[in-house]
Amino acid sequence: MGVAALVAARVGYAYLSFPSDRTPEGAYLRVAIAVNRGHAEDFFAYTETRAQHAAYTIRDFRKKARERVLRTYPEPERTRLAQEYAAEANAPDGADVFALYAKRHGWMARLRRDLSGVKKIETAGDRATVETAHGTRYAFRRRENGIWGLTLFTPLLDAEAERAARDFSVIDKAAADYARGR
Repeated sequence: MGVAALVAARVGYAYLSFPSDRTPEGAYLRVAIAVNRGHAEDFFAYTETRAQHAAYTIRDFRKKARERVLRTYPEPERTRLAQEYAAEANAPDGADVFALYAKRHGWMARLRRDLSGVKKIETAGDRATVETAHGTRYAFRRRENGIWGLTLFTPLLDAEAERAARDFSVIDKAAADYARGR
């Protein structure tokens, strides 16, 4: 009974002393935990809002593009494009799209090499920089809900969301041409 109480006390202390995700340190530590567990989707909630919106935008445009291709494109383009867009189009949500990109671009390996203990945190308004013991600096931005989000992946996800939108536009126009040609 004494061992169980000791374990329960230790778990309770760890839970109560862990920094809130409403602090840059707490968000960083949650990213580190997810990286150590190998689950990129687990730290999607700790990316900034723009990155999250971009991941959902990628999924939505890839899904619409794939559906349009399957309805109207001739072979072999139908099969090629349907396969190319399948992973993103079939992703249940933005976290799954984020995990696909993390795998595709080696983000987890990169983070695993660079993540270490927090050396210092600099906060200026809604922006913060976490500097690690290895000297790596990670930028965070406070989201509307108060949770801090890592900004590292936002530029790539934004660019991919724009590309998905452009691709859909081209596919939609081509699909209309294919439909008229029938």
